[in-house]
Order: sequence, then C-alpha cells, then structure tokens
Amino acid sequence: MSNHQIRLAARPSGIPKPSDWELTEEPVPEPAFGELVVANEYLSIDPIMRRWAAADGPVGIGDVMEASVVGRVTASEHPGFAVGEHVYGGFGVQEFARSDGTGVTKLDPLLAPLTAYLAALGIPGLTAYFGLEVGRPEEGDTVVVSGAAGGVGSISGQLARIRGLRVIGIAGGPEKCRWIVDELGFDAAIDYKAGAPAVRAGLKQHCPNGIDVYFDNVGGDILEACLARLARRARIVICGAISQYNTTDVKGPANYLSLLVNRASMTGMVVFDYADRYPEAMREMMGWYQAGKLKTKEQVVEGGIEKFPEALLMLFKGENLGKLVLKVAD
Repeated sequence: MSNHQIRLAARPSGIPKPSDWELTEEPVPEPAFGELVVANEYLSIDPIMRRWAAADGPVGIGDVMEASVVGRVTASEHPGFAVGEHVYGGFGVQEFARSDGTGVTKLDPLLAPLTAYLAALGIPGLTAYFGLEVGRPEEGDTVVVSGAAGGVGSISGQLARIRGLRVIGIAGGPEKCRWIVDELGFDAAIDYKAGAPAVRAGLKQHCPNGIDVYFDNVGGDILEACLARLARRARIVICGAISQYNTTDVKGPANYLSLLVNRASMTGMVVFDYADRYPEAMREMMGWYQAGKLKTKEQVVEGGIEKFPEALLMLFKGENLGKLVLKVAD
C-alpha cells in the first residue's frame, strides 16, 4: 500500500492554481513505540488553508498541506490508542498519517456521523461558540452573521438563536438564503450577490435599530456595510476575512470611525486561544445536537486527496453549502 499526499509546490499568487500543489507517493508509515498510524477518512476544507500556504504561513514548500482530519487507527504502539478507534487530529492532506498522539482526540461514531466532527462538533463549531462569546451578546440583541451558509457562520447563527437572539444572515444566492432561514431558523437573510445596494437596504430593513453584534467571516465590502449600520456600543467579532485571502493588497475598513461614533469595539478571535475550554464547549454543543437544537450540514466532495485543489477553490467561488469536507477513503 502507498500513502498519497498533497504537498505545497509553490506559494499561491491570488487564487491558488493546480500547479501550486504536488501529488506525491511514499510507503505507508509504520508506528514506532509511542506512536499510532491513522487511515484518514475525511478532511476539512477551510478558507484559512489559503493563509497557511502564504509566504508567512506555517506550511513550507514541499511540506504536506495541513488539514484537520478524522480517521481510523490502523496500527498502534501507543498505550492510549487501539486499532479500530476513530480519532480526530491535524493529520494533513494525505491518506495515512503517523502521530505521537499529541492533539489527537478519540471520537464516537455512534453519537454523530464522522463528518459532523469536522463541522458543528469540531473546530468550526468551537469557533462559532467562542466567537459568539467574544461578541458578548445580551438579551434583545440583533446579531448579523456574514458567510452565514458556511461552516462557521451557519453554526454561529444557530447558537445565537439558541440563546434567544435575533439573527440576520448574509449569504450568497437564494438557495443559501432560504436554507439558513427555513432550515436553521435565522430570522432573515440578505443575499450579497444581489449587489451592494441590496445589502445596505437589507441591513436597514432587518436591523432598524442597528447591529448589536456583527460576526464577521468575510471582511471587505460586507464589513464596510455593517460598520455603517452599528448600534450604540456594538461589538464586531473578526473571525475571518475570506474576501481578502487571495490578495496581497488587503482592504481595510474606510469607515472605521463608526466605531468611535457608536462607542463600538472590534475584536479579533482565534479559536486555539480557548483550547483549555474545548471539553466544556463540546459537552454543551453535543447536548444541543442530540436535542435537535443544533443542525450540522456537510457538503462532501468525493474523489480522494487528488480532488483537494479543486475542492479548495469551491470555497472562494462560494459553491459550498454548509461545511465543506473532502472524502479521502471509506
């Protein structure tokens, strides 16, 4: 058996190209004492991967591309992991991975499908959970979420609804807008593909008293529009900026003085800062999931790791509905 991998061949300039990646092959690794080998089954496709591949990112030329993965232990010399157990870890874009167990978490496939552990019950769910906490929502608040049909946005909006808040989602296209309202329970949706005037009109219509919490996943023009509609003492959570990941000329907000006028705040958040609280959050998220209050949707791309370059581009084209996942193997 061979282990096929996707390695970074060149730093992407703008939208990543197929030539930025290299498909390689090597023998399946064997575990040394204190190690385990995992057969990867599903891997998470995330916008941040574009930043990881940048010149200042953690992935070097020739390195296996980083990715969050769920898989099954196929060989183990580690006392904490047995063959056949399902696990989660940063195993990378490859078919097999060797690990010393650091950062590896056991999963129960009887509680939820494996793909859910890459979505609502994984890092996207934790990002939504702690990101909303950074926004300090209060009773009666209006929360606006951009990228609302994506992996993090769809969950953060649901968590806000669970807390009894009014939630407006910004998404691309009628199908996504219908989904977040009809299936996820958002109070209203704004289609950014209808154009900037439609976004401004939608925010005015659905946020007549302003935006109390803005959960930003996209940056750019949508951030500008929301800054213009802030309520007094609003809180903006900067979680991501997918509209800016493929450019070296990052566009910052021109109307940032809205923060001053409205006594508002803008705070960046990185989910890894909350690692010591993951178990607490996961217990609560699993409870909501099992009670049917929290829904998770994964769009699974078939075809193995060879499809990684194509799948990554789907994010920047806005082609995913819910969390985008690549199926590595059965």
